[in-house]
Formats: sequence, C-alpha cells, structure tokens
Amino acid sequence: MPHVEVSQWVQGAPEEVYALASQMENYPEFMKDVRSVKILDRGDAYTITEWITEVDGRVIRWQERDDFYPQEGLIRYHQLSGDLKKFEGYWQIEEKNLNEKKGSQITLTVEFDLGIPMLSSLLNPLLKQKVRANSEAMLEAIKAQIEQR
Repeated sequence: MPHVEVSQWVQGAPEEVYALASQMENYPEFMKDVRSVKILDRGDAYTITEWITEVDGRVIRWQERDDFYPQEGLIRYHQLSGDLKKFEGYWQIEEKNLNEKKGSQITLTVEFDLGIPMLSSLLNPLLKQKVRANSEAMLEAIKAQIEQR
C-alpha cells in the first residue's frame, strides 16, 4: 500500500498551526484542490467530514473520521466511505525552531489503496506522486496562511 509523508516548517506557534489544521471546513478558502469540506458530525474530540477534491480534473469524494489530540499536536484520520478502498493517515504538529526563529514542523502522512489489485502496480506510482504533490500543496497553503497573519 502506498505511503506518503511530507513535512513543512512554519514560522508560527504549534497551537496556532494546530488550530488552523483542525478547521478542515475552512480548507476550500485557501487550498485550490479542495472544493468542499462539510462537517457531518462533531463530537468532543472528533469530526466526521465529507470531502470533495479535484486532482488533475478528476473529482474525488470521501467521508472520513478525524480524531483530535491537541496535547500531542496530532490529528488522525481515516476514510469511512468513498472513492478509494483505504485512505488514512495523520497530521503531526511539533514545536521546532529554525535559524533561531520559533516555529512548528508539520508532518502529514497518507496511506491509500485504490482497491484494484490488477492495476495497482501501474497506477500506484503515479498516484503516489499526485498524493505527494497535493499533500505538499496543503502544507504550503497552511504555511502561507499562518505566516501572513
């Protein structure tokens, strides 16, 4: 199963970065590939969200559960239903100073499975590149939002 991990340093406090990352319903405002994120259910430390994204002209839809662990700077997510067989991972936000500037390190991981075994050897390398590029774009968008404040 393909696994993607990307990281980005952001000049901003971990609490501020975590707050922005955990407000997924706002992603369409500043992430070009995210068409919509709708909160279907919200509990004490979780949300059920419905996502619609577009990657290279293809619309991808899914519902996921997001579990929030603010003390650890962690958000875990996993697909409940949608276009892929499996889609899960986590966001980790940690304090990290760079060149004497206070900031945060964001790590985003994604594991996915198309659910089409016969095509996976052909499609997984291409999809892994697309997922990596999309994940990097998400982190860049968060960085821009935090650093513009």
